[in-house]
Amino acid sequence: MKRHDPKPPKAYKDLEFLNSPDARVVRMISEFLEPQWRFRKARIKDTIVMFGSARIRPRMETLAKLRNVEAVLRRTTKPTKHLLTSLRDAEIQVEMSRYYEDAVELSRLITTWSKKFSSPRRFVVCSGGGPGIMEAANKGAAIAKGESIGLNISLPFEQYANDYVTKDLNFEFHYFFMRKFWFVYLAKSLVVFPGGFGTLDEFMEVLTLIQTKKVKKPVAVVLYGAEYWKKVIDFDELVLHGMISRDDLELFHFMETPEEAFRYLKNFLTATYLTKEESAEHHGRSGTEDA
Repeated sequence: MKRHDPKPPKAYKDLEFLNSPDARVVRMISEFLEPQWRFRKARIKDTIVMFGSARIRPRMETLAKLRNVEAVLRRTTKPTKHLLTSLRDAEIQVEMSRYYEDAVELSRLITTWSKKFSSPRRFVVCSGGGPGIMEAANKGAAIAKGESIGLNISLPFEQYANDYVTKDLNFEFHYFFMRKFWFVYLAKSLVVFPGGFGTLDEFMEVLTLIQTKKVKKPVAVVLYGAEYWKKVIDFDELVLHGMISRDDLELFHFMETPEEAFRYLKNFLTATYLTKEESAEHHGRSGTEDA
């Protein structure tokens, strides 16, 4: 009897093909469809996204680094320029660490409130899944014993999934544009903490989508930390030079404390997105002040 050759692999099981340039569009579609499938399985209706730098660290960690530098300085009779720069950098890191702690607390407040809406899941905290402010957002949700989403991105440095992302809601993207899509598609609110190129990119893209009405749903955009943001971006100069209109400054709001940001977001989301039945159910479960 004639022997038959083994069957060739089906195209969707051929890893050499799937990883080739010719299958790029398949990989792109996969990064749309697979998260959609998982979000539907988890019954997540919408999110509150928290952006911010991967480089901002917890207060205790930054204080320990500052004390180490100060200890070296005390033993040095002639401080070098490098050592003085290290001291300045450590002091700045301590100052910026307040944003990490504030992100933890804001996420805790949001998650404690959002847990009252169990089916479908409403206003779930979502971060970029990595370190820094992203870690703080997921950590706050974990402290509140709630779930949170991490939309991670494969990068050669900095980005790794933090330990606080809910296991079933941990995503790994290759394409930035698909990751951004999922940031915006489910979001009802965005909170933008201090950050660098990546945070600025995400913030400006969201503002552009809202300004041009490509995002038609109401989205509350919070810029957290006015002192930082007004130094980094001179919004008044953009208006003065005619690059944006004065009305465009209403697309976002500055907030300074977790409590202030939480109250604003809660009021906005309640008035804009909760049905009378959901609102009544929430008030019936709530017996105490959320904050």
